Amino acid sequence: MRILIIEDDTAIAANLYDYLAGAGYEPEHAADGVTGMHRAANEEWSAILLDVALPGMDGFTLCRRLREQARRDTPVLMLTAKDTLDDKLAGFGHGADDYLVKPFSLKEVQARLAALVKRSTSQVVPNVLRHGDISLDPGTLAVERAGRAIRLPRKCLHLLQLLMASPGRVQRRAELEIAVWGETLPDSDTLRAHIHTLRRALTAEGEPNPIETVHGIGYRMGRSDAP
Repeated sequence: MRILIIEDDTAIAANLYDYLAGAGYEPEHAADGVTGMHRAANEEWSAILLDVALPGMDGFTLCRRLREQARRDTPVLMLTAKDTLDDKLAGFGHGADDYLVKPFSLKEVQARLAALVKRSTSQVVPNVLRHGDISLDPGTLAVERAGRAIRLPRKCLHLLQLLMASPGRVQRRAELEIAVWGETLPDSDTLRAHIHTLRRALTAEGEPNPIETVHGIGYRMGRSDAP
């Protein structure tokens, strides 16, 4: 899961980055509000850790613009030294999903992030995903390619949904394994076998293989030339 840390305190940002990276997340860092707003609005994130007192643009303004102007519903966990009830209400009023007062426990940050991401993904009813001539309806789990219905095992469906949700982005093996199998990780060949099954189903009528292997890293949905 990609996490954007928008924090100007380099020590706090480094601690968050190292802890989340060690826990299997993919953290990125922005040190000011303007950069943070640009990245939050123009890239896909599982969640955002947002400081309030930022140079360039404060966290309250950033969060409000993210919701109202960029129309992004990415979960936002505010991190701040401001601990009054009015401060917390202001954070929620500007669009934050949760609020954590400094100093905080890194374990609590991770726990709250996990809860926010789970809540967000369980509540969102996404549109039909499309990649070239392939479509996947997350609501019905119906998969088609050029109008041909494709039946897939459930875990292959989950893999396809993850890959189609971020076309072009390389998804690491560990990231896919955690998303599909949770804490009970499969053996080293299980993911490869499921990718093989998925590819075989998608290319059963001689269509080009849409899933690229990025050797030593993971997989991604390749370029689509279809409209």
